[in-house]
Amino acid sequence: MGWEERFLLFLQESVRNPVLDNVMQFITALGDAGFLAVLVCIVLLCIKKYRRTGAAAALSLGLDFLIVNLVLKNLVARIRPYDMIEELLLITKRPSDLSFPSGHAGACFAVASVLFLCLPKRFGIPALVTAGLISFSRLYVGAHYPTDVLGGMLIGCVTGWAACRLLQKKQPLKDTG
Repeated sequence: MGWEERFLLFLQESVRNPVLDNVMQFITALGDAGFLAVLVCIVLLCIKKYRRTGAAAALSLGLDFLIVNLVLKNLVARIRPYDMIEELLLITKRPSDLSFPSGHAGACFAVASVLFLCLPKRFGIPALVTAGLISFSRLYVGAHYPTDVLGGMLIGCVTGWAACRLLQKKQPLKDTG
């Protein structure tokens, strides 16, 4: 058994408890279908002062979706850990897609990285913390291997950086407020 399997079983056997189970199930649900990431993009696009940041966040989210969900998940075709580790129990709704990379982590970090790069730190830091919590929740509930989450986080950060750079070429993107 590799380190990833041992880590997931450690979470299940030593960290999970009824209260934290409910908290983590709520947190992981925020990332279902990119719910929170899409909501943040919509809110930013609706506020004139933050519209350019919203456009960058939406672009980043779109790029992340293409890379993660349409290309890499199908190319890598990694089976979910709860289907491979007999002792591991999934404590959330069963995902219908493949494991690598994590779509939750990718989507959250695609938007959070844009907020971190383009907005004051009082917005960017909480966005990154929230993305980190959603990403960790995917491990906690047994839906992903650690490298799935790390891969999603990396891709989300890269698409966030790329979206900011692409839109910045037209005019500076840094929003204040």
